[in-house]
Order: sequence, then C-alpha cells, then structure tokens
Amino acid sequence: MVAAHGASLSLVRHVLLATDVEWIFDEVAAAIAGNGTIVSRVRTGADVIPAMAELEPDLVMLDMQTGTKGGVATCMDVRADQEAERLPASRIMLLLDRDADRWLAKQAGADGWMIKPIDAMRLRRACTAMTNGEPWFEGQTHSVVADA
Repeated sequence: MVAAHGASLSLVRHVLLATDVEWIFDEVAAAIAGNGTIVSRVRTGADVIPAMAELEPDLVMLDMQTGTKGGVATCMDVRADQEAERLPASRIMLLLDRDADRWLAKQAGADGWMIKPIDAMRLRRACTAMTNGEPWFEGQTHSVVADA
C-alpha cells in the first residue's frame, strides 16, 4: 500500500484509491493529499476490503479498470460486506472510463462517479461534496451534477 501527501480538503482525512495506473494515483495524490488528508493506494480490487478494514477511509475511489477485479465488482463486494456489517460505512466514488458506464456504477451502489480523464479541480470538488454527504455524478446531459 502506498500513501501520499500534497494539496488538501478540509473534511477528507483518508482516501483509499484502488488503481493499477500510475497517472491516476499521481493525479489524485497531487489534487487532494496533504494538510491532514492522506491518500492510500492499493493496486487490485481484491486488496480493497482488507485495506478498508484496516484504514477505515472516509472515501474510497475505485478505478473502473483495475486488474482482474475492476471497480464495479469491488464496489458490489464492499456494499455486501457493509450490509452484513463486516465493514464500516464509507463513501464510494467510481472513476469511469466512459459515460455509458454510469448505469453500471449506479447498479453497483456507488455514491458518486467521475468520468476519466480526471483533473484536480473536479476531483477536489467531488471529494468535498461526497464527504459532505452529497452525491457526485458526471455524464450525459450534465457535465457535473452535485445535489445539495
């Protein structure tokens, strides 16, 4: 597991990112790590649940295409473990490859999603909204929809 520190978000203290892509980790860490916010990384979907149990992150970010177990399957497994009270509640954001993946993200139980490529401004806004209990959805007719 890798951890990073950089620019900050006031309410996010710990973000767990599941991705096997270096540029995604670099973008996320540069945008939100620092001033009390830590970004931890796992490289496979199979490592997410043990990392969540250990770290109890405020926000879990799952890359849609991560190794042999992607973000959708991982999200579904996390939600099943949370429902069975084996994991604490945590907000989940999926990093989608395309607009058409929104349906999958919704079915998996994600609290929000972004469509790659990601950028620092959108990422900070999404993380802040989600840790304030607000959803964050991107795609189709609205470039960004955050319901207050």
